[in-house]
Amino acid sequence: MINRSNALTRKPGVSQPTAVLALLLCTAMPAIAAAQAAAPAAKPAAAAADTTGQPPADAPTNAQAPAGAVGGLGDINLYPKRVVVDDRNRVASVGVYNKTTNTGDYDITITDMMMTSEGKLVELATAKDGDPIKAKVKTASEMVRWSPHRFTLAGNESQIIRLMVRVSPDLPAGEYRTHFSAIAVPPGDDGLTIDDAAKNKPAANGIGVKITPRFGIAIPVIVRVGETTLTSGLKDLAVTSAPSGEKFVKLTITRSGTRSSFGDILVTAPGAPKPVGVLRGVGVYTEVDERTVTVPVDPKLDAKFLAKGGKLTVSYDDDDTAPGKTLVKQDFTIP
Repeated sequence: MINRSNALTRKPGVSQPTAVLALLLCTAMPAIAAAQAAAPAAKPAAAAADTTGQPPADAPTNAQAPAGAVGGLGDINLYPKRVVVDDRNRVASVGVYNKTTNTGDYDITITDMMMTSEGKLVELATAKDGDPIKAKVKTASEMVRWSPHRFTLAGNESQIIRLMVRVSPDLPAGEYRTHFSAIAVPPGDDGLTIDDAAKNKPAANGIGVKITPRFGIAIPVIVRVGETTLTSGLKDLAVTSAPSGEKFVKLTITRSGTRSSFGDILVTAPGAPKPVGVLRGVGVYTEVDERTVTVPVDPKLDAKFLAKGGKLTVSYDDDDTAPGKTLVKQDFTIP
């Protein structure tokens, strides 16, 4: 999910230096995406119907987000939750759904990101030079073209975004990645812009700054070239407690090979009527060799299943190339 506070409009009553300082502070803030899950000209703003009286194929339609769509803090749902293209197919589509009853404008951007060992996603441009993880990221932003770039959706409307990937014939085999972001455009403009001020345009009572958050959501776009390999492992399994008393199973997923992993963590105990804990959509990207995660334990579970000496089994099940296949499984005894 992305929460960008970089849409600026101006109100009277504040001096120009204040406006400039505020702008610098805003533009210095890195945009961070959370995730677990990636140009032609945009479609004209007013596309006409064809000769049959039907709307264009890429026009917004009234539709609800399907099961499995991902949503963020704002008014957007995306489907699917991730995009993977390979040698067999270099085109894909992403559905953007306005889940509110209000009309909204939306921007589509492609941004390269990197994963930290804690699973946090940060924009690659904001990472420090010399970061060993940054050096391992294989970006795909230059390969992806998409359309439209901006559009308007009424409440409960959907828009299909078409993506096409162009891969150089001499590109080495492996996995490359970028991220598809749909971001809500704040409505209106209620004052003098900084560009206007730079051109000495007059303002009634000086220049002020209003910061409007831009909510959005990002999903990965993964490009696989040639044959790829993956080996997953588990280590450092433990049961931990939060200060509030909540229980968690903490573990580290290891990864090696030329492909990322993506799947669900399932924790079970002998005799338990249901899983002790489940964490879905856990990815480990190719720039990291391991990622630490915490799986919430079902609070309704009988405490005896987490007692000292209890047995637990943790499995990491694929939801990528072979959905349902167990990538790795490990038993451990609670110390």
